[in-house]
Amino acid sequence: MPWKNQGGGPWGSGPKGPWGSGPQPVGPRPPDLEDLLRRAQDRLQQLLPGGYFSGIGIAIVLLAAIAIWAMSGFYRVQSEELGVVLRFGKYVRDAQPGLNYHLPYPIESVLLPKALRVSTLSIGMTLIDDPARRGRTMRDVPEESLMLTGDENIVDVDFTVLWRIKPKGVADFLFNIQNPEGTVKAVAESAMREVVGKSNIQPILTGARTTTEASVQELMQKTLDSYGSGILVQQVQMQKVDPPAQVIDSFRDVQAARADLERLQNEAQTYANRVVPDAKGRAAQIIQVAEGYKQQAVAEAKGQSARFLKVYDEYKKAPEVTRQRIYLETMERILGGSEKLVYDGGSSGQGIVPYLPLSELTARRPVPPTTGQPQPQSGATR
Repeated sequence: MPWKNQGGGPWGSGPKGPWGSGPQPVGPRPPDLEDLLRRAQDRLQQLLPGGYFSGIGIAIVLLAAIAIWAMSGFYRVQSEELGVVLRFGKYVRDAQPGLNYHLPYPIESVLLPKALRVSTLSIGMTLIDDPARRGRTMRDVPEESLMLTGDENIVDVDFTVLWRIKPKGVADFLFNIQNPEGTVKAVAESAMREVVGKSNIQPILTGARTTTEASVQELMQKTLDSYGSGILVQQVQMQKVDPPAQVIDSFRDVQAARADLERLQNEAQTYANRVVPDAKGRAAQIIQVAEGYKQQAVAEAKGQSARFLKVYDEYKKAPEVTRQRIYLETMERILGGSEKLVYDGGSSGQGIVPYLPLSELTARRPVPPTTGQPQPQSGATR
């Protein structure tokens, strides 16, 4: 056919279609790789006049390789890291944070553990993904948290351990233990079980948490030091300390009853502290009053006996005079407080009615009390 002799088919020569010219390239063309390699070889030949395998060329290549190899010894230690330099696999020195240098590999190498970072380890609880809440939730791990106390009770203990690498123990941390986190977890769980096993449940649940935490931290540090682990235990924090879930309601009832008992005891002690001193004070007052009355009665009795003895001595010296004096003093004491009317008994007294109540016609004076003497009736004396 005639159109077969035409280039490009029935539409003419070249890559053309029925609507004109064929597809044209769009955008910049990619560089030719062979052309770039050829240009690089030409420039390298200009730098190495003797060719690749000449003495100068080999020397330059070796120097460049040595320079690159030497520069590979530079490394940077981050703020929370601590470099450990090894020479043929043996520990040589530590490297502080910042830019440092070691002999290139394989002479020296460097390890960069997170020596300045404080790690947190949870025991008795773990974080799991919760699709319903679109986050992570805490789940209890009974095989780690259930422990037996010294008084044969079971307690559920969840706690966390804060630990880090000792500044001078990085080499021990890297070479003496294979699984640091697993080692710390095993030691923490063992130490907590030992301390709880030596204690009663009541102090652990109430006021002995601080003491328990300090004891666990001390025991953990002692055990890790015996391993040569290079780990420093900074703190042990008890998050939850409860009885097992199966008996927690009954245990809370016991705790409430014990709290009521302590409250009633405190109220009784408060009442006793208020009443007992008052009763002691009143008893002391009564004793003091009785002691004073005793001393007064004894003093009065001694005084009366001494007075009687003195009067008796005088009576023996002059009986009549003493008898007359005693009579006059007695009459003076008896008649001193009574109403009296004295008349001379002459003719003026004949008109006096014997039974006239003269005591009611005169002003009555108060009669002083006398001890052991009858009170005389007031009336006229004739």
